[in-house]
Amino acid sequence: MSHDSKPFTRAQLRAAPCQVLREGRWANARVLKATIGGADWTVKDFAARAWWVRNLLGRWLLRRELRALQRLAGVDGVPAQAFRVDSHAMAARFVPGVTLDRAPREQMNEAFFLALEALFEAVHARGLVHLDSRGSSNLLATPQGRPAVIDFQAALRTAFLPPALRRGLEAIDMGGVYKNWLRHAPQSLDAERRARYERSTRLRRLWIGRGYFGVRKERHRGTKR
Repeated sequence: MSHDSKPFTRAQLRAAPCQVLREGRWANARVLKATIGGADWTVKDFAARAWWVRNLLGRWLLRRELRALQRLAGVDGVPAQAFRVDSHAMAARFVPGVTLDRAPREQMNEAFFLALEALFEAVHARGLVHLDSRGSSNLLATPQGRPAVIDFQAALRTAFLPPALRRGLEAIDMGGVYKNWLRHAPQSLDAERRARYERSTRLRRLWIGRGYFGVRKERHRGTKR
């Protein structure tokens, strides 16, 4: 994407009305909701961090997430139109919704979780695993009652992994789906999926990449996403 084709620049971001979604710690991006050109955007910005964070760790994390979201372009339920604002920030279309804990109980039914399962299958079909599907702030119910998944900072490409490892990581992803299904609509979770959840829990204990390579992800909730 060329500079001229970017939806907005750093200068436009500075002038735009913004809401802080997460202030972040020393090694985390500052996360904003910005309204620019009549559209809402989620912005991850390392510009205020220490030199080595914004220029080394921050650039690497932004590059990882941007590549993941670009590979997922067109998948419904994933942040769209991801782009690099500048060296220290990226943005994608804001995904409105609430965490599953805050969603209306009547929405948390078998149809919702089947759709969430299908969403992760679509992510896996693009050669990616999310690796933080159990995160309480990463799975959303949209105002239309559809599932969405956000925050692909820990995502990993699977195209070049051994098939057994790829299947194991995909099972860990699905474990987050089944964990939430069991929590919110246990009566509709069949025995086969319960067994998959138990297997994924055992696999997860073996996965050394939990979190994102040693950098602790700060949880947040309390604002609608």
